[in-house]
Amino acid sequence: MNYLSVENISKSFGEHTLFDDISFGINKDQKIGFVAKNGTGKTSMLQIIAGLEATDSGQVVSRKGITISYLPQEPNLSPDLTVEETIFTGDNQIIKTIAAYEKALLHPEDEDAYQKAFESMDAMNAWDFETQYKQILSKLKLHDLDRKVSLLSGGQKKRLALASLLLSKPDLVILDEPTNHLDLEMIEWLEEYFKKENLTIFMVTHDRYFLENVCNEIIELDQGKLHSYRGNYAYYLENKELRMAAESTELAKSKLLYKKELEWMRRQPKARTTKSKSRIDDFHKIKERASQRRNDHEVQLEINMERLGSKILEFHKVSKAFGDLKILDTFEYVFKTGERVGVIGKNGTGKSTFLNIMTGAIRPDAGKVVVGDTVKFGYYTQKGIDIKPGQKVIDVIKEFGDFIPLKKGRIISAGQLLERFLFDAKKQYDFVEKLSGGERRRLYLCTVFIQNPNFLILDEPTNDLDVVTLNVLENFLLDFPGCLVVVSHDRYFMDKIVDHLFVFKGDAVIDGFPGNYSDYRTYEGNVSFNNTDEATKMASQKVISDANETSSTSDTKSWKEKQHEGKLSFQEQKEHAKLEREIAQLERDKVEKEKEFLNPDLTQDQITKASADLAKIIKNIETKEERWFELSAKMEG
Repeated sequence: MNYLSVENISKSFGEHTLFDDISFGINKDQKIGFVAKNGTGKTSMLQIIAGLEATDSGQVVSRKGITISYLPQEPNLSPDLTVEETIFTGDNQIIKTIAAYEKALLHPEDEDAYQKAFESMDAMNAWDFETQYKQILSKLKLHDLDRKVSLLSGGQKKRLALASLLLSKPDLVILDEPTNHLDLEMIEWLEEYFKKENLTIFMVTHDRYFLENVCNEIIELDQGKLHSYRGNYAYYLENKELRMAAESTELAKSKLLYKKELEWMRRQPKARTTKSKSRIDDFHKIKERASQRRNDHEVQLEINMERLGSKILEFHKVSKAFGDLKILDTFEYVFKTGERVGVIGKNGTGKSTFLNIMTGAIRPDAGKVVVGDTVKFGYYTQKGIDIKPGQKVIDVIKEFGDFIPLKKGRIISAGQLLERFLFDAKKQYDFVEKLSGGERRRLYLCTVFIQNPNFLILDEPTNDLDVVTLNVLENFLLDFPGCLVVVSHDRYFMDKIVDHLFVFKGDAVIDGFPGNYSDYRTYEGNVSFNNTDEATKMASQKVISDANETSSTSDTKSWKEKQHEGKLSFQEQKEHAKLEREIAQLERDKVEKEKEFLNPDLTQDQITKASADLAKIIKNIETKEERWFELSAKMEG
C-alpha cells in the first residue's frame, strides 16, 4: 500500500540546486534510511515530505487519511508546558479518543456515543496509555513529569519530542537524526522499539548500526540522482560498490568512444549531410557522458604531528563532584603513546566533565592532572563554532593557521585543507551562516586539525556528519599516530577506531575494558554478574592502565583486569572476543549456504561453486575455533 509519493520535485536556494526532478515512493511497513552528503538537502527533503517546506516544482502526494509525524533536529515545543502536559497536547489520536471516552462517561444516557467511544478505546489500545507514556518517558530518562519545557536542556527537549511522536502512533514517521542526544542504552532501546512496532519510517541518521538494524531499504541521493537499495546498510554498501564499479567501467567505455568520435568530427567537411548531423548530435551526448567524473573528494590527511614525550597525561587520585553528583573519586590513569580510548556511559555520568578536566578547562576538587611538556591538545567539543556575522568559511580556518605541515616535508594551505574536507573553492567564500549543520561540523574539524595536535579529544564528533564524512574521519583517525580520547554514542564509529573503553556507570564508578564497544556488549551478554557487596566494591575501583600493571596494590585493579590478570595479554583478550563474533557469523553463513542446496533448479556449475564456498566456510570455522580453544585454554590455565 502506497502511503506517499514524491513526484518530480526540485529545490534550490539561489544558484545552489539541492536536487532536481526527484521521484520515489514510501509504502506501508517500509523503514527507509535516506543517505546523502551534508549540504545536499537531506533536511529540506524531510521537511518537504512532512509538508513544512514548499518545492520549486513537482509535488508530494500522500494517501488520504494517513497520519504523518515529523521529528526535526531542533523540536519546537511550548516552553510554558510541563513534560506531562506536552504529551497530552498536539495532534495525538489516542488523546482525542481518551477525551471522547471521558466525555461519553459524563453522558451515560447517550448509549450510542458511549458504545462508539468504548470501541474506539479498544481499537486504539488506549486503556493503558498512562502506563505507555510513563514507560517511554522513563526509557528516555525524563523522570520529572512536572518540569517545565523551558527548563529542559536541548537534549531533553529532543527526547521529549521523540516520546510525544512515538506515543501518537502515526502511520508514517519522518525522523531527522533521531539518535542525537540519546545515550547508547536509549539508542538500543529505540532500535528494538522500531523493529517490533508496525511503523513506516523515513529517516536521516548518521548512526550506521541504527541503519543496519532498523532499515529495510536505503535511498541514496548521489550526484543529484537517487539510487534505491532494498536491504539494510550492509546490503547498501555492498551494492553501492558494485554500482560504482559499473559506472567506472561505463565511463571508461564512453571515453574510448569519445576519442573515436572526436577523430571523426575533425575529419568532417563543413557541409554536412543529415546523417552526419545525427552523428554529431550523438557525439555531444557521448562527450557529456565521457566528461563526467565522480566528485567524492576523499579526504587524505597526512598530518605530521609533533612527537610526544615520555610523559603524556597522568591522573593522580583525581576527584570531582558537583554537589551530591560524584564524577571522579580518586581516579588514577597514565596515558601511553598511541592510546585510543573510547568513553561511554549514560547521559549525566560526567563524560564531558572528564574531558574538560583533561584539558584544564575544569579544575578537580582533589588530586592532580599532569600534562607532558610536548602535549598539544586538539579538542573538538559539542558546542561547535562561534559564528561571527559576515564571516566566510576561509576566514574561520585562517584564524587558526594559514597552513599545516604534512609528511615528507610538504605543507598544505588552509584552502587546500578545506578542499580535502569537501569545501570546494566556491564554497570557501560562502558565509558561514549559510552552511548546514553538518557542514559547520566539518569546518570545525578543520579548525581542530589545522592546529596540528598530537592528543585528540573528541566529544560527540559524529553528530550531524554525513556517512561520507564519517568514513573520511574514521580513516584519518585510524592513521593518527598520537593519543585519542573520544566520547561518542555512534557504536559503528567506536568499534572502528578505539581499542579500550572507559565505561562511566555513574556515582564515580568507571570500569576499564580492553576492547571496542561490540566487544564490551558481547562480554556483558556472556557474563553473569555477582551482585554481592564485594563485587560492587570491585566494580567501583579505579581504572588502571597497562603501564600501572606492576602496581603491588591488587585491590586497585578493575574487576575486568583481575579476571584476566596473568592469563591473556591485552591484544589476546581482544582477539578472543573478536573470534567469538566471527565464529558465530560463520556458523550463520554456513546455515545459509547449506539452504542453497535445497533448490532443485541448481545447475551443476552452481552446485560446484556452492560446494566450494561451503568447504571454504567450514575450513575457516575450524581454523578460528582452533585458535579460540588455544586462547580459552590459556585463559583457564
